[in-house]
Amino acid sequence: MPGLTLRPFDAGADEDAWDRLVAGSLNGTFLHTRRFLSYHGDRFADRSVVIEDDEGRVRAVMPAALDSSDRSRVVSHPGVTFGGLVYDDPLSGEELLEAFELIACHYRAGGARALRYKAVPQIFHRAPAASDLYALHRLGAVRHRCDLSSTIDLDHRLPLRGGRGKRARTARNRGVEARWGWEAAPEFWVVLGRVLGERHGVAPVHSLEEILLLAGRFPDHMNLVTTWLDGQMVAGGVTFSMGPTLHLQYSASSPAGRKVGAYDVMVEACVAAAAASGHRWFDFGTSTEDEGRVLNAGLFEFKTSFGAGSVVFEHYEVTL
Repeated sequence: MPGLTLRPFDAGADEDAWDRLVAGSLNGTFLHTRRFLSYHGDRFADRSVVIEDDEGRVRAVMPAALDSSDRSRVVSHPGVTFGGLVYDDPLSGEELLEAFELIACHYRAGGARALRYKAVPQIFHRAPAASDLYALHRLGAVRHRCDLSSTIDLDHRLPLRGGRGKRARTARNRGVEARWGWEAAPEFWVVLGRVLGERHGVAPVHSLEEILLLAGRFPDHMNLVTTWLDGQMVAGGVTFSMGPTLHLQYSASSPAGRKVGAYDVMVEACVAAAAASGHRWFDFGTSTEDEGRVLNAGLFEFKTSFGAGSVVFEHYEVTL
């Protein structure tokens, strides 16, 4: 198609240009950078693509890999919560349509039968950037998954429910305090692993070694907040700064922490940090299971009781 061309991502030649585009894009986050994606190593069969204009400038990129459960399907990207086409301001609506036609033709020619597209939720956009959803509609995409997240609008926070404000004040009066920094990561990872194992029968997606590796690569985007009582760590959470949103990637509270409201102090520390750093949203993450088919109502109610509204994380499938 005139004006735009597509080619596979070249790890040796494209990494710097890719990450520069993500940094200046409307809808990219550090999760979309090659610096982040490369920590997966050879875990996925990469099928990422680069879109260039007729002057050879990189205009858009899309991280993607083969689905490990069905290698006839491409996913954007199986190693991150959301992927999608990342593009800069000058890419017009018509160019988006061209780009998606090129993407569909490219994967079809490579033998793929379907593309699964994890759209970037709008709370992570630096400016409205939903042209990709319209392009997917034009390609006949269907929504195959929808997850529900709880998000605080820092400019218009909803009322706290269930005594959240009082619980946080009581905890602080008892001496619970919040601290920032990765020094407590080994202790927190023990608590996190125990909580996830006992309540959900799973382990953290990232090992302690992996999360510390990523924290070292992205010190401006990742942080750890923990709450303490009498010298003991009783709750904590890992935060990801992504565009206008501070996202809570992991969080957990010990039994002692749950008794004294340590989680409430941790949340309020995150909300204060998000507001102080100029973020618009604080996101708790999703409360759905089984690829969005089941809502953990108790967990969702717990998160929204902190003054949060709801946001959807949408996944689409295009038959090629």
